Amino acid sequence: ESATAFGCLMSDMWLGEFDYVSPEAFLSIFGKRYPAFSKRTQHDAQEFLICVLDDLHEAFKEVRAQLCQERQNPAAEASTRSSSGTSIIAELFEGQLSYGIRCLKCTALTDRPESFTVLSLPIPSTSVCSLQDCLECFFQPDTLTWNNQIHCNWCGGNQDATVKASITKAPKIIIFHLKRFAWQDKHRRKLSTTVCYPFSDLDLSPYISTSCCNNTEYSLCAVVNHAGDLDYGHYTAFCKHSVTKHWYSFDDAQVTKIPDSAVQADTAYLLFY
Repeated sequence: ESATAFGCLMSDMWLGEFDYVSPEAFLSIFGKRYPAFSKRTQHDAQEFLICVLDDLHEAFKEVRAQLCQERQNPAAEASTRSSSGTSIIAELFEGQLSYGIRCLKCTALTDRPESFTVLSLPIPSTSVCSLQDCLECFFQPDTLTWNNQIHCNWCGGNQDATVKASITKAPKIIIFHLKRFAWQDKHRRKLSTTVCYPFSDLDLSPYISTSCCNNTEYSLCAVVNHAGDLDYGHYTAFCKHSVTKHWYSFDDAQVTKIPDSAVQADTAYLLFY
């Protein structure tokens, strides 16, 4: 039901008959499955995005399996088995990380894979930094000691270890979540750090595993902005038109064409490449 409502929303947006489109119908139906989002209160855009992607993934996955079964031939049955866990959402947005964990006692290396649709990046500065700085911070090796020790199956017992993440499958569209809400001195606050992000030629090759053969250069296609503080604020979006390549600002009922220079904003919260 929510997938059908989302399809109607996409159709309305691309028909070009309206100055703006309100997603009231989709939100109403989506709120039935996720009651927290049905309330007229502020919610986190990243949490909402993950729920929408998960919900659409499950819906499209079921439809794909049903369509394959309806064909009723051996090839279709094989296709059903191979595609039962995938969808257009997974094909576009799902990536794979591998955490290489090395025991510091016996040096044994184990890999722990993990799927992702959104990468949450720490912001390493309080004034200004680049998206590359955020990526370096996320992918830098970490040491696990004390309560974070691993249980090593090779030498036995809990041991200190190092862990380093790498991308083993790069998604077609990669989403970065800038962690602007952080704890400081037992208080949660918003980081207003200026994060400079490239519009094109974002190279992820330093963080890609050698086993990954995906294209690793990306161009920016959308930005979600958050203006305000912890308990209040306003979301807007910048989106690049896939045909004309022009940038547009979406601010409730105001949809306006903007220059490329306006896309770099201190309020950036989610980046789509």
